[in-house]
Amino acid sequence: MRVFRGFDHPGLREAGCALTIGNFDGVHRGHQAMLAMLVNEARHRGLASCVMTFEPHPRDFFARRAGDASRAPARIATLRDKLAELERCGVDHVVVARFDERLASLAPEAFVEQVLQKNLNARYVLVGDDFRFGARREGTYAMLDEAGTRLGFDVARMLSYEVHGLRVSSSAVRDALAAGDMKRAAVLLGRPYSISGHAIHGRKLGRELGFRTLNLRFPHPRPAAGGIFVVRVYGLAERALPGVASLGTRPTVENAGRVLLETHCLEWPLGPEAGYGRVLRVELLHKLHDERRYPSLEALREGIAQDEADARAWFAAQPR
Repeated sequence: MRVFRGFDHPGLREAGCALTIGNFDGVHRGHQAMLAMLVNEARHRGLASCVMTFEPHPRDFFARRAGDASRAPARIATLRDKLAELERCGVDHVVVARFDERLASLAPEAFVEQVLQKNLNARYVLVGDDFRFGARREGTYAMLDEAGTRLGFDVARMLSYEVHGLRVSSSAVRDALAAGDMKRAAVLLGRPYSISGHAIHGRKLGRELGFRTLNLRFPHPRPAAGGIFVVRVYGLAERALPGVASLGTRPTVENAGRVLLETHCLEWPLGPEAGYGRVLRVELLHKLHDERRYPSLEALREGIAQDEADARAWFAAQPR
């Protein structure tokens, strides 16, 4: 899969593409169904399948412009994880468009003519049933369909996707993660919720407390999930390792506001300094509790010990 930053790439224009557009936060089962349809249609037409997505999320941009961070949605996935899932779905190309003032102010007609036709040479465009585009979200499906007829590309719309009567959406995944309902999140995603990244060095406080951890950065200030979780860790050994992890801002030991996923493996297969720099994937399987502010480091140590014991008990209770 090729990833393009922005639209101005001659290779994108030359052959044309089958295109879908969206934020794809989480790449949930509704997204997966749309991507399967896109990939199939692209192959049928002899075109490359292409996803156009945005970074930052448009609602992040408008929240910053309004000076109200609460308007921005909690983020399900990092860009790394979104791209990995898009590749797993068989997409050929991904265009990561910077959502800025220029793009936000582009009229719907200009968006179609400049971006879809001139820059991407879209020959087929697939959108969701709630798709809106252009300045002030004035562009509608009917407008896009009319433009396709006039400019020579096909337009299709996919209706909402349901699982057990639940409409699958990024909002539904965020709600499940916010509630700590990891089983419901996994049903909506079609897989356990996970976060990946390079393991980085921290303050080594966990080691001092007797619980060594590997840290992954979550580069957005508002993750959709948060708290203490039973986890499964991939990337340290040939098999997945059980663990317990904290996702949040570490209120007891830091006041910097940065979000980290700190993972303590219940089994450690490597040397004391091994693991750093590796790309890990951590599946969040079960939430134990929200983050807590402990009155002392000794209280924190006792809290971590209890979390480790609870994680071991959870794994022991799972069917073999």
